[in-house]
Amino acid sequence: MKAFIVDRYQANSALRLGDMPEPDVRDHDVLVAIHAAGVNLLDAKIRDGEFKLILPYRLPLILGNDVAGVVIRVGAKVRGFKSGDAVYARPNQDRIGAFAELIAMDEADVALKPRNLTMEEAASIPLVGLTAWQVLIERAQLKKGQKVLIHAGSGGVGTFAIQLAKHIGATVATTTSTAGVALVRSLGADVVIDYKKEDFAKVLDGYDVVLHSLDRDTLEKSLKVLKPGGKLISISGPPDLAFAKEIGLNWLLRQVMRLLSFPIRRKARQHGISYSFVFMRADGEQLSKITSLIESGVVRHVVDRIFPFQATNEAMDYVVTGRAKGKVVIKVK
Repeated sequence: MKAFIVDRYQANSALRLGDMPEPDVRDHDVLVAIHAAGVNLLDAKIRDGEFKLILPYRLPLILGNDVAGVVIRVGAKVRGFKSGDAVYARPNQDRIGAFAELIAMDEADVALKPRNLTMEEAASIPLVGLTAWQVLIERAQLKKGQKVLIHAGSGGVGTFAIQLAKHIGATVATTTSTAGVALVRSLGADVVIDYKKEDFAKVLDGYDVVLHSLDRDTLEKSLKVLKPGGKLISISGPPDLAFAKEIGLNWLLRQVMRLLSFPIRRKARQHGISYSFVFMRADGEQLSKITSLIESGVVRHVVDRIFPFQATNEAMDYVVTGRAKGKVVIKVK
């Protein structure tokens, strides 16, 4: 099968289009013919080698963390899906590979595609939808009436998180560039900070939760807007000891994570705030709940551009610029 492949870790390098063996189908797997794949900054970070300590992939590696397609075969013990089902998923981190013609995934990581979305639209959802869900609902336990700051509101995670937080009943503030102001307002953001004109840390205060996805400077400034007892949750790092334990890293790497996160954890404690790192995991059950939100019109997809499969490297380059409003998708089939 055709696939876009990482042969060695190298910053800003091009993926190689080549042939790879069709994936093996285990007892609990579904084999999916890929119609579309979402492109994420995570893909670029994996390609560049930024995650090689915590995600030790064996090279050559097929990239891709968002997929939508049709089931063409199921394993002997699969009960939830059948051939012909239109599905979407964020594959388990150990089995990524959406930039290809086929992918095998555990049925526990897969959900039926929302009926009101095309394949390309559906492929834009899993990683950002699950990230927002696991930050706001699982980790933050966000409640009606609380106040949440969502950084980078016009990005993939931001566009979904704003809508999910509004559905919960929270007051939502977000940061964005001038070009993204109209979009985040249309998604329901109550307070919009154009970071080119205002400093969010001087405008906001008394917030319960911050969803951070930017740089370390923004991370530290975010402490100023949280009230005592607030939660600073980052999806861009630094990773903490709890995360290291969760994914089963060895003692040495656990200490590395503890040291990397020590400065921000210490500053957070001084403000009476908790800091934690979330690295989204595959979860078909949660994705099914997201499907319900999409089909009922609570959350809408936001797709910036769709590239043809042959232009996967161009799609990656575009994502890295940080200019995309919503998600970038590859049309595979």
